[in-house]
Amino acid sequence: PVFAGMNGSAIENFSCVIYNIFLMNCTWQAGRHAPADTQYFLYWQKSRDEEEMECESYIKDENCRNMGCIFQNVSIGTEKAYFLVNGSSKDSPIQFYDEYTDLYKIEILTAPLNVTAHCTRDPAGCIITWHPPLTSHVENTKCFQYEISIQNK
Repeated sequence: PVFAGMNGSAIENFSCVIYNIFLMNCTWQAGRHAPADTQYFLYWQKSRDEEEMECESYIKDENCRNMGCIFQNVSIGTEKAYFLVNGSSKDSPIQFYDEYTDLYKIEILTAPLNVTAHCTRDPAGCIITWHPPLTSHVENTKCFQYEISIQNK
């Protein structure tokens, strides 16, 4: 059965973010009713054509239970990525958790690069320039919108 396992044993509050262009950090909390010896394992698939990969670098809590994962060399594709977290326990079967996610929606962009300000006393004021942030998937940098907050005049 799809939901075999004790109710409340699947992970909760699953969340992933991509940062620094190619690093992905996923975290979760143990299920409310999961036995104390439950160990969780994260698998993900970038697209249907890609092979499923298990986490190689788990983040552990004080009881050595896997509560997160760091993935390196992540690239953002056009298809939804698939995440699966299953668990095991000596005491009872553990329900799994899965979800599909658009990776571009979880990317935290870097700040714009090479920000410079050239100010003069004439009415022209200041000219501020910058380069778009680095990203692994945005090809048209004209898609970015910027907001400038001037703190002191």
